[in-house]
Amino acid sequence: MSLLSTPFHPRATAADVLAGVDLTGQRMIVTGGASGLGTETVRALAGAGVRVTVATRDPGHAKALTEEFAGVDVAALDLADLASVRTFCDGWEGPVDAIVANAGVMALPTHQKNPQGWELQLATNYLGHFALVTGLRPALQAAGQARVVMVSSGAHLMGGFDFDDPQFVRRPYDPFAAYAQSKTADVLLAVGISHRWADDGIRANACAPGFIHTNLSRHIPMETMQAMGAMDADGNLITHDYFKTPGQGAATSVLLAASPLLEGVTGRYFEDNQESAVVPGGPGATTGVADWAVDPAAADRLWDYALPLVNEALQGVGSR
Repeated sequence: MSLLSTPFHPRATAADVLAGVDLTGQRMIVTGGASGLGTETVRALAGAGVRVTVATRDPGHAKALTEEFAGVDVAALDLADLASVRTFCDGWEGPVDAIVANAGVMALPTHQKNPQGWELQLATNYLGHFALVTGLRPALQAAGQARVVMVSSGAHLMGGFDFDDPQFVRRPYDPFAAYAQSKTADVLLAVGISHRWADDGIRANACAPGFIHTNLSRHIPMETMQAMGAMDADGNLITHDYFKTPGQGAATSVLLAASPLLEGVTGRYFEDNQESAVVPGGPGATTGVADWAVDPAAADRLWDYALPLVNEALQGVGSR
């Protein structure tokens, strides 16, 4: 299968991707839409006529977006807590044309758990989104041709999903290994949706936004940021030539969520607005999607691992 290409270059913005596209009448959800890449995703979608629901832990942070666009709504959602996900799903009415799973946490310095006992990065970045799309599956079906966008990261190339010890019970907790695992899980979720829900008209793809300065890196120690070349000795952020603006970083998410060019496309991984090749993951990999992240057997295994907990938490919301 040949790789899909689009006319958008790596520096294209989310607004560029939807220039001239009219999406009036569509409804979409953007998790973590009150800041960073999420905000730029919301702006581009709302600017094209979408009625966007910003799903965020602190609805107050989205006030500026609701004032900027009449078609932006806000709802409370804490992805780390499945009870909050259930409340959100219970309150949703009508179809949803796309869910952009954008919210996330990165490199938490200590081993923390969510109320259900999962390592917090895996719980927030993967499990909460899995519960969200599962709970809203009937709403996605009702849209006819719905899309799910999993915002992953090039960090997934650092490591696959450790099915033997996903919660860091026996192995020492490592902030970046935990983040990489959660981002691999995001890609596997898109793969799982693509072949399980295809008959429902639901398409799912994953993407990497690239290097962008946002508050996602707030938990990374200063010395680590300096070692990565992203901060100087005085604590000032360094923006290299390969870094993107938030608007440029959100472009691939918007492409997958709403561009007519991606109609019918599913189960793929994109970066810089183009489909990426499958590569062997590991320390030497810098671009592409790791083979372990698009393995259908691993996608099924992860789905079956998370489903019992999600079904228990969402019991009564809708058919799975």
